[in-house]
Amino acid sequence: MSIYDAPVPLPKHTTSLCHECLKPIDATIYEKDGEIWMAKECPEHGAFDELYWSSAEMYHKAERFSYSGRGVRNPQLTLQEPCPLECGLCDVHLTSTCLANVDVTNRCNLRCEWCFANAHARGYVYEPTFEQLREMLTTLRQEQPVPTLAVQFSGGEPTLRDDLPEIISMAVDMGFIQTQIATNGIRLAKDDALAGKLRNAGLNTVYLQFNGVSKQTDSLIELKQKAIENCRDVGQGVVLVPTVGRGLNDHEVGKIIYFAAQNVDVIRGVNFQPMAFTGAANDFTPAVRNAQRFTLPDLAFNIERQTDGQVLADDFYPVPCVVSISKLIEAYTRTPQIEFSTHPHCGIATYLFIEDEKLIPINRFVDVDRFFELTQKLARNLNNGGVLRKPTALMRGLLALNSLVNEENQPKAIQFKESIKTVLLTHDYKALGDFHRKAIFVGGMHFMDAYNYDVERVKRCAIHYAVPGGLIIPFCAYNSGPSYREAIEKKYSIPLEEWERTKGKLRFEGLT
Repeated sequence: MSIYDAPVPLPKHTTSLCHECLKPIDATIYEKDGEIWMAKECPEHGAFDELYWSSAEMYHKAERFSYSGRGVRNPQLTLQEPCPLECGLCDVHLTSTCLANVDVTNRCNLRCEWCFANAHARGYVYEPTFEQLREMLTTLRQEQPVPTLAVQFSGGEPTLRDDLPEIISMAVDMGFIQTQIATNGIRLAKDDALAGKLRNAGLNTVYLQFNGVSKQTDSLIELKQKAIENCRDVGQGVVLVPTVGRGLNDHEVGKIIYFAAQNVDVIRGVNFQPMAFTGAANDFTPAVRNAQRFTLPDLAFNIERQTDGQVLADDFYPVPCVVSISKLIEAYTRTPQIEFSTHPHCGIATYLFIEDEKLIPINRFVDVDRFFELTQKLARNLNNGGVLRKPTALMRGLLALNSLVNEENQPKAIQFKESIKTVLLTHDYKALGDFHRKAIFVGGMHFMDAYNYDVERVKRCAIHYAVPGGLIIPFCAYNSGPSYREAIEKKYSIPLEEWERTKGKLRFEGLT
């Protein structure tokens, strides 16, 4: 019996939002002309058809890995209102926090006219105190059954806080094993010492905004390249984060991957984020919006074309595919593990290895589908076999897993069998870290807007915001639909004029 949920046949019923009044309404997900669509009707504002995924084939592949997680053992509230009208991690939420976002400021050193989130546009400064940040991190570490292990400090622009190294050190001291910052890279480029300070404080990853390899797609490309060089000098890992829009930079997704491959010593991955329609998009007609919608299958097929087939759309898997690995480690250690039980249509990913200037997806030397089948079978055997039979079950499982590796096609620098053996037998995750450092993670995460909002995705969200006052809120509930961001920021902010009177005028350092 599979640990994954049985695929739900289409048409599938869910709850969405009316993009006009933001009230929850019934919705139906259905297949049409090889694509997946969402149909919904608001009693007040009429009927809408919205593109959900542009490939039915990829949709059904992802659906095979749907998994309803166990949620949190200590929810913050019992849901009384329809989701998502009441938030904190509630008793119907199905996924614990895999990555926490903590906004440390809404100040920014860019002044982009299309951005409505920064302090200058909002008219107030949201910047939690050090003690408020400690409280937020404490709440995350108290989550059960698995305390949050990964935190990303974001904003605004987090490098504008002079105490950012102290904030990172605090997170490390509290037990977070993965610390990140989401940054535009300007300060990292202009201050040659900053990357070293953050690295010494315990920073693991710089999550770098990176929308293209040319000035046409990213006007700050030279500063981004300088930021990467400064990170390289101190051994600081970088993940490139392009926001992808149809007709804007979707023609450069392949070039971005090649850029990462050429800098594999410092760049750990590329996490593409297809654009969500918010703000001015409310003025778009459904025809224009659906024509411009760029979905995860669009990303995968663009990558296939732009890498001349070195990377195929079929090489990508949904995030919850790795649940079987978590279950296997949990069965062996008898310790609860983080479950990446994200909704199967939130994100896709693969691993690429570089050899002789060629991109080699992990699928070329590992039978990935069979790998997931065998890991879940091994997890069941360990759970059913008892302590005395555990070593025998594990060794049989390792032999079976070894048979899935084609060593002739395996890159010379990779020892996949040895990495898996070390992790399972000794619980030494350094081997897994070394494996990651020889690869480039390439993924896509498509956050929702009010048009394609699916409450089933919110309930399975794995990326959460920690906010002052002790609440933890799913990403798309915080930023999209009946967004919680503005209310929370206003509650814990001071007027811009007051800030500038006591702290000085906001400064803009990059192109606008």
